[in-house]
Amino acid sequence: MNEELKTGLYGVVAEFDDPTDITVAAQRVKDAGFTRFEAYSPYPIEELSEIVVKRNTRLPWLIFLGGAIGFLSGLGLQYYTHVIDYPINVGGRPLASWPSFIPVTFELTILFASLTAVFGMIALNGLPQPYHPVFNIPRFDLASRNRFFLVIEANDPKFDRDEATRLLRGLNSREVSDVEY
Repeated sequence: MNEELKTGLYGVVAEFDDPTDITVAAQRVKDAGFTRFEAYSPYPIEELSEIVVKRNTRLPWLIFLGGAIGFLSGLGLQYYTHVIDYPINVGGRPLASWPSFIPVTFELTILFASLTAVFGMIALNGLPQPYHPVFNIPRFDLASRNRFFLVIEANDPKFDRDEATRLLRGLNSREVSDVEY
């Protein structure tokens, strides 16, 4: 564990005035070998989102699992209803008439997959998040108006407080400061 984490340091943050500066800074931070850094801006910046790549997520697998559970639930519901609980022979068709099971099975597959997507995204994003260490930065409220912030986290394997501060100061930043827990 880094000494910085033991002392309550979350990371080092730099404030930028325009999107070009933060995009260039994020690319330089990535080129310097840092892997755990985050950018905050008042609006989406496509180039920046391509640079700040997130780790692999389990969400697609969770959605697939939710859809599979919905599929099996739909088939099981239909089979139980038509074959076990209340079998009615209409027109000589078989009790387990699979083509008639398709609409309910399809709907439950979509329902379970979409609910898994919504609640899985919320859970994996750590929401709701009423507190985050970057909220301790005095000027961070400007991130929702007209400023851009780049944070290098202290739990990055390459993190050294002095090196990170020196790197961010050399990237046309307005201000560089520490982020405490």
